[in-house]
Amino acid sequence: MLKKSIAIICLVLLTKQSSSQELQAKVSINASRINTTVDKKIFVTLQNQLTDFLNSRKWTNQAFKQNERINCSFVLNLDNGTDINTFKATLIVQAARPVYNASYQSAIVNFQDPDVLFKYIEYQPIDFDDNRVQGIDAIKSNLSACLAYYAYLIIALDFDSFSPKAGEPYYRKAQNIVNNAPEGSGINGWRSFDGLFNRYWLIENLTNTRNNIIHDVIYSYYRAGLDRMYENEKEAQNNILQSLIQLQAFNKEVSNTMIVQFLTQTKTQEFIGIFKNANSDVKARALEVLSKLDAASAAIYRDQLK
Repeated sequence: MLKKSIAIICLVLLTKQSSSQELQAKVSINASRINTTVDKKIFVTLQNQLTDFLNSRKWTNQAFKQNERINCSFVLNLDNGTDINTFKATLIVQAARPVYNASYQSAIVNFQDPDVLFKYIEYQPIDFDDNRVQGIDAIKSNLSACLAYYAYLIIALDFDSFSPKAGEPYYRKAQNIVNNAPEGSGINGWRSFDGLFNRYWLIENLTNTRNNIIHDVIYSYYRAGLDRMYENEKEAQNNILQSLIQLQAFNKEVSNTMIVQFLTQTKTQEFIGIFKNANSDVKARALEVLSKLDAASAAIYRDQLK
């Protein structure tokens, strides 16, 4: 009987491990700019609730092992809103995926969202329903909608980086949030006319069929490129270079898209590390391509890849 009980316990533990949640998220809240009249302990409660919301929810029907969870961070820099219990925030979202046979983790998301308005009363539930994104109170629901949007985006990009176009179902989940997003005074970032670099345009760029090459670029850069650096550096460098050439061609054909900047921003040092020891021909071609894709860092590339 004892052996049978132990076996059942082990089976339960194995089942839980095999169906672990997708995200290993760290949430940080900076409330230094909030009025001194507000009890700051509510933000500790909010931070704990948001961490639980992101890490305890099952975002997909896929089985993730504990060591496969996606490392990510969400930083909310708060400011006072127009009403009591209402806050404005800049949200910084970062996520990374491990590189095969290396201790290095490569960023898949590094994005700053300046338009997060939400209402929060201490201990109120952090709810989200894919079928009712707006919830009962739009301003209250806006925070969970934003976090769910970025959760799906992170998962989609992670899946794309391991298997061709595997992220498609989760881009659609994020698109569903945009299509049914909370609406109200001061709620921004969900619509095409809210700016050129926002949630709407990011998911539009990733789901528009004319941009399908972007998903090939993501896969070849990470899986055929970075993941092969250990076993065949020259082949990996060539694969990465080809992915960047594809991205440059796309950028020339479909100009002024958000996605090119999204994929290349903050990658300068990673690009340099990849091509620093490449042969002269590959390095020269990489310098040419990178100087156009990431023009703001062109001088750095010229100095480091000469």
